[in-house]
Amino acid sequence: MSVQERKQRERAERERLIVATARELAEQQGWDAVTTRRLAERIEYSQPVLYSHFRGKREIIGAVALQGAAEMAAAVRTATSTASGPRERVTALARAYLDYAARNPAVYDALFQLDGGLAYAQEDTPQPLKDAFAALLESLGEVAGNGVHPGLFTEVFWASLHGLATLTRAGRLLPQDAAQRVELLVDRLTVL
Repeated sequence: MSVQERKQRERAERERLIVATARELAEQQGWDAVTTRRLAERIEYSQPVLYSHFRGKREIIGAVALQGAAEMAAAVRTATSTASGPRERVTALARAYLDYAARNPAVYDALFQLDGGLAYAQEDTPQPLKDAFAALLESLGEVAGNGVHPGLFTEVFWASLHGLATLTRAGRLLPQDAAQRVELLVDRLTVL
């Protein structure tokens, strides 16, 4: 291995450590607790080392969001891969999405609530974000209905899931009705 390859590997490892530490701190104490000073202390590198990887907290949030998008896409695809039909796929998708949001609140915030400097629904949208949307579209496109653009339907269904995730987390919805909400969403929005 050349010196250059070793340096690149070490740099990538430091970057993974920064992102993992930021994510851990955010999940434990919230995003307000994530500062370059605290990250530098936790990973035992100087703040200039952090700034050599990320220009600031905004870029760190963006990196966490991209990681989360890849994880969410994988979770949705795993959940839908074993479903036996369109209804089961959409139900599995909804449950996987809501479960991911509940288990990873700080990552979910990085994806959909905070400014991570990422472009959404644009030509320059990063591939992990496009792939997360594609994971939804794969199951939802087939149940959009005649004359309904699959991408538009996916956006509306996704917005509904986001609303459920956000309102549930804020304690605005009764937890015991979660399964019924998913069933209602699937029944009323999809053409099966």
